[in-house]
Amino acid sequence: MTASVTLPLWLFLLILAFAAVTFASHFLFPSVRWFFRRRLERAVARLNERLERPIRPFKLAERHDTIQRLIYDPEVSRAVVATAEAEGIPESVAFERARRYAREIVPAFSASLYFGLAIRLARWLSGTLYAVRLERAAVVGRIDRDATVVFVMNHRSNMDYVLLTHLVAETSPLAYAVGEWARIWPVSRLIRALGGYFIRRREGNMLYRRVLARYVQLATEGGVTQAIYPEGGLSLTGGLGPPKLGLLKYIAEADTQGRDVVFVPVGLNYDRVLEDRLLTRAGETGGRRFRARPSAIARFVLGQLWLKLRGRHRRFGQAAVRFGRPLSLSGFRGEGAAETERLAAELMDRIGAAVPAVPVPLVAHLLLAEGPMDREALEARAQALGDGWAAPAARPEALAQAVGQLTARRVILEEGGVLSPAESQRPLLSFYARSIAHLLPPDAAAAE
Repeated sequence: MTASVTLPLWLFLLILAFAAVTFASHFLFPSVRWFFRRRLERAVARLNERLERPIRPFKLAERHDTIQRLIYDPEVSRAVVATAEAEGIPESVAFERARRYAREIVPAFSASLYFGLAIRLARWLSGTLYAVRLERAAVVGRIDRDATVVFVMNHRSNMDYVLLTHLVAETSPLAYAVGEWARIWPVSRLIRALGGYFIRRREGNMLYRRVLARYVQLATEGGVTQAIYPEGGLSLTGGLGPPKLGLLKYIAEADTQGRDVVFVPVGLNYDRVLEDRLLTRAGETGGRRFRARPSAIARFVLGQLWLKLRGRHRRFGQAAVRFGRPLSLSGFRGEGAAETERLAAELMDRIGAAVPAVPVPLVAHLLLAEGPMDREALEARAQALGDGWAAPAARPEALAQAVGQLTARRVILEEGGVLSPAESQRPLLSFYARSIAHLLPPDAAAAE
């Protein structure tokens, strides 16, 4: 027992490394995790004191725990059995597939990253690119504090995520449903840390749909504030599209145990949609596989930073957000697809009514519907519409900026003091004009 043992140096170092790893995993790491967990809990408690809606425990749960809860959910278990029987595979194989789906969907929310970095970045980016206009900001504050709030909005640009995150920073962190485009490392890690969850929009697999449905329902039952796009994807035409019922159906079927679910319609509109040419090309071809090269995105970002450093940066006009009339789900409870369709139709009506008018779409509409005109005539026609919904966009200085932006991009031409659409750019003008077409009288919309 006391005899000496001679070992090669490499073997001794290997044993020492294994011992260090074992000590760290069993004693050191749990203590470190406990220390940081306690600090996080204290920080979250301070955050909840100033937020209109507190961060719910479900959102702060460990990602591993949420995945385990999801894959052992009774409804998911029944879907695993049904998949195994339908495909003739072992239940263990179907279960592992469900686990993979759960790991793909469930986020890993970081309160420190969300409130320490994301909100600051969203505020800086929104203010750098646009003059942000917010209307009816106090809507959320009047909703029952215990209710689950779901923001439902039109999808104009990928800036929508950034803009709403900035504008509801004092309300609650948002859980976004994000499409396949963001499942690229390291973007995927960042989005998960910000509370986003990934969905496959065209996935018809029954097991996947059940796992996704149960995650959305667990989040809804847990009171997590969410943000969804009923249209499903970015608008290729510029106007409102028909609603997709998937996520709305999952939310409506959640068993909230008496907790109300309140939908808050949000209308967004821009003087300049960053992806406008990309979206209009996709609309012409009928496909949604946007060929946005990372190099092009990097050039755009670096170009804007360079202009900012040189003091030559100009904003892309207005980005306007308006909150519509909230809708309580308790008044829409029912069974079947017809109930979800009625809910979706009502929400889309309220989103449409909330879409704000901004100058560029107003100019685009007038030039397409009424033909070439000089600046004075344009201002007079805008003022005629400006007695109601178009008033914020019809101010002379706002119209002048819109005309300057469109002429600089050669979307409209000015010859002899007369403004007219550039023939090759009519699809782009239509893209902007359609964003307010549903607000126009039927004859005016038809004329466009």
